[in-house]
Amino acid sequence: MDFDSNGGNKRVFHRLGNKQSQPHHQHQQSHYPQNQKVCYHWQAGRCARNPCSFLHRELPLPPPTTHPSSSSSSSSSFNGPAKRAHGGLGGGGQRNDGFSSRKNPNFNNTWGRPGGTSGGVPPKKMERVCNFWVQGKCNYGDGCKFLHSWSIGGSFSLLTTLEGHQKVVTGITLPSGDKLYTGSKDEHVRIWDCASGQCVSAVHLGGEIGCMINEGPWVFIGLPNMVKALNIETVTDMSLSGPVGQVYSLVVGNDMLFAGIQDGNILAWKFNPATNCFEPAASLTGHTSAVVTMFAGANRLYSGSMDNSIRVWNLETLQCIQILTEHTSVVMSVLCWEQFLLSASLDNTIKVWAATPSGNLEVTYTHTEEHGILTLCGMFDAEAKPVLLCSTNDNFVHIYDLPSFMERGKIISKQEIRAIQAGPSGLFFTGDGNGQVRVWNWLAEPKTAM
Repeated sequence: MDFDSNGGNKRVFHRLGNKQSQPHHQHQQSHYPQNQKVCYHWQAGRCARNPCSFLHRELPLPPPTTHPSSSSSSSSSFNGPAKRAHGGLGGGGQRNDGFSSRKNPNFNNTWGRPGGTSGGVPPKKMERVCNFWVQGKCNYGDGCKFLHSWSIGGSFSLLTTLEGHQKVVTGITLPSGDKLYTGSKDEHVRIWDCASGQCVSAVHLGGEIGCMINEGPWVFIGLPNMVKALNIETVTDMSLSGPVGQVYSLVVGNDMLFAGIQDGNILAWKFNPATNCFEPAASLTGHTSAVVTMFAGANRLYSGSMDNSIRVWNLETLQCIQILTEHTSVVMSVLCWEQFLLSASLDNTIKVWAATPSGNLEVTYTHTEEHGILTLCGMFDAEAKPVLLCSTNDNFVHIYDLPSFMERGKIISKQEIRAIQAGPSGLFFTGDGNGQVRVWNWLAEPKTAM
């Protein structure tokens, strides 16, 4: 299977991408903005009208949605075994494999509303980063028709870029409060100091890294024909043999480590404290091609494969209890939110699955993109609202509100983004095909002047 520093001046961090050049206008007196145009003076950071008849945000305010407000959610923890919260830049044990909160059966009838399958209002500026701006020599400033930012959207900002990897970043994880671990097809794991942003170590593992997760003190790394297990507390490592081909996906569930492998098998190991070793526990067969994504939750293991299917496994019996075949291309990512399963595929769709009274999963909503989807990551924004990050193979990450699928912004990269990881304190991370790791920060939603 096969963006320059910190994103410009501070104003860029608080609004959507680069500013679109608009003709000078006269402000009209009114209590609410009556014009859907963005205020030119606000874009330049000098609007003194209050109220202003033009928008003080790049996108018009979306219509009310039916998903719960942040005040109604009592939990913002992510699914998965690692739930430890850490302080500092990049620290945290949450994974990029989904999130959970209080179940609400009313969500069944709210997917994709309002906004349909295409989300919110698209930005007017051309969705292409200015090459001259990247080189630090664009003379057009706010008048440039191309973006002077690596993102579109006013609710998150780029903090910094971590340089070092030479090939696509395939794994990002945060096993401790002061270190960030990243893995790449350049066969290296890089360890970054969260306070300085400097790489403190680069470990060569002798094979392409297909995936990487952490659980407690352990960092698990998927390699060709093995899984490497690193214990960051005891500074020891061991190799788990058995896989045939590249290990593309890893997940922990029911006290077992599962590895999705190139040959279509899923191998499981269990840690034996007596011997201080991981021992083989099971082999799950059925997929006819590489298993590239997995998620464990609610006593179920979900596996997505290059055979275009999703298999649902009972974590107690390790038996396959359902095969989902609605996707028509590779299933690249699966995660759970509330009582729903979300799956993404190279067939350009995200499918939302819900359980029927019989317990079987059926598609309750389908969201369509223009390009194939590479990975999904669920998290909460600065206002504790659920959002979905969706990476597509045209080098964009689309950020959607859930469950409406209203688009609130995009991240742009030079090459496609294969790894997205949620962090603590409003941080999240992306890794792209250029080998760059970017650190992002959620911001409070910009308010319209009244």
